[in-house]
Amino acid sequence: SMVRRVAVVGAGVSGLAATKCCLEEGLEPTCFEQSENIGGLWHYTDQAEEGRASIYRTVFTNSCKEMMCYSDFPFPDDHPNYMHNTRLQHYICKYAEHFDLLRHIRFKTLVTKVKKRPDFSVTGQWEVVTQRDGKEETAVFDAVMVCSGHHVYPNLPLAEFPGIQKFKGCYFHSREYKEPEKFRGKKVLVIGLGNSGCDIAVELSTVASQVYLSSRSGSWVMSRVWDNGYPWDMLTITRFWTWLGNILPRALSDWLYVRGMNRFFKHENFGLMPLNRTSRKEPVFNDDLPSRITCGVVVVKPNVKEFRETSVLFQDGTVQDNVDVVVFATGYSYAYPFMEDDSIIKSRDNQVTLYKGILPPRLEKPTMAVIGLVQSLGPIIPTSDLQCRWAVKVFQGQCTLPPVSEMMDDIDEKMGKKLKYGNSTTLQTDYITYMDELASAIGVKPSMLKLLLTDPQLALKVFFGPCTPYQFRLVGPGKWSGARKAILTQWDRTLQATQTRITPPAPTTFPCLAMLGVLFLLFLLLLTVLY
Repeated sequence: SMVRRVAVVGAGVSGLAATKCCLEEGLEPTCFEQSENIGGLWHYTDQAEEGRASIYRTVFTNSCKEMMCYSDFPFPDDHPNYMHNTRLQHYICKYAEHFDLLRHIRFKTLVTKVKKRPDFSVTGQWEVVTQRDGKEETAVFDAVMVCSGHHVYPNLPLAEFPGIQKFKGCYFHSREYKEPEKFRGKKVLVIGLGNSGCDIAVELSTVASQVYLSSRSGSWVMSRVWDNGYPWDMLTITRFWTWLGNILPRALSDWLYVRGMNRFFKHENFGLMPLNRTSRKEPVFNDDLPSRITCGVVVVKPNVKEFRETSVLFQDGTVQDNVDVVVFATGYSYAYPFMEDDSIIKSRDNQVTLYKGILPPRLEKPTMAVIGLVQSLGPIIPTSDLQCRWAVKVFQGQCTLPPVSEMMDDIDEKMGKKLKYGNSTTLQTDYITYMDELASAIGVKPSMLKLLLTDPQLALKVFFGPCTPYQFRLVGPGKWSGARKAILTQWDRTLQATQTRITPPAPTTFPCLAMLGVLFLLFLLLLTVLY
């Protein structure tokens, strides 16, 4: 393979992973970032900026630190399990510093055009046009890694909301929302039951006079704090549960899934139950929503039928008067304005069509990768990291691709499975299955049998414990010497974050005498009844 110079579009968590992977494999990356900072989505600004992702001030992570770190760069021991965006941004900066990535990034540089060179079918090269300080520059690259994210272009479907033009209050997309203070005493309607919608509704409920949360199809709501107070993902994202989910009959697996989702509260009692209850669509993570609903400060409503000047009519015929503000938490749409030929990425029915969720399948030469688009119930950083490792191996010809027809069949099969995750626009997939697929292709998937024979202690942690990113650094190219130790000590770091006051240990012995006393009382009761 002739790939040497690689253009990376965007310096968020995926762009940094791409830059590092290229350097590790001896390639020459140039990363273009339109803002003056790394971190992408996680770099908070007081105002939403054009062409950039935007978060509100109180965003916290939904994946815990052991599950969401870069696979060869754990978080510091003292960091909390789930963290505020500023802490994550600090970690991202440390990662870039540690691997000396900053000198490969061109800040304040906007990629305006990416197009195939005339001799693309022979060279696989791309022409990349950038803009900086009003000056345009063109350069040729052997490959392009698109890491521009999918939380940039707001989806604001006003056509689906009759009467919105008549509405006298103010309305805006959730990307414009930053903090709650200016909504004090107002009646607010939040449309959309995703992570942003729920976060914003809960936060506003502390200052607004009333918050209404409207949902078309419902959603499962999970807490970050799971059984016995452990992080949800450390308990649920394991190889054992994935294996069990794959071998159980579908009906039983669905029943277990619904039962698990309802373990802390019955969703139908709160008006949250998803229309398709067995759909594995990404749940919402919110620790406070059920209590806010119980306290009456958030009221769940069905879809909006129409807006009037100051009131809202819902599908069930109820009307809510004197609504002041509407927040559309209606998600984002994919767009690649810099792609001269949009059909490279969206090659069918304007749908993103990518092999393994990364590679445009119909390119004459496989020299473009789209990173960070796939969404699973797993964390984005390790997913992007492994996608980059796979893509770079493909660029170098060390990971061979099947013929186009086979790639298209694989995409169709995945699209079929996608229905299991609800028909959302996101490319959703099962985390461990997907990670293993990429890892196998480049020789970094740990072999359970080999581990069991050579390192049984580690094998048990890998199979029954959380599927932490370090597992993909145990063997093969890019192997990290600290991976084994990181896996064996992952629970220590998790507990260290919350055990900040030493308490006497809980009694572990079973109170036998007390139990005998209870049995004796039951025996006496039985005798009395019989007598």
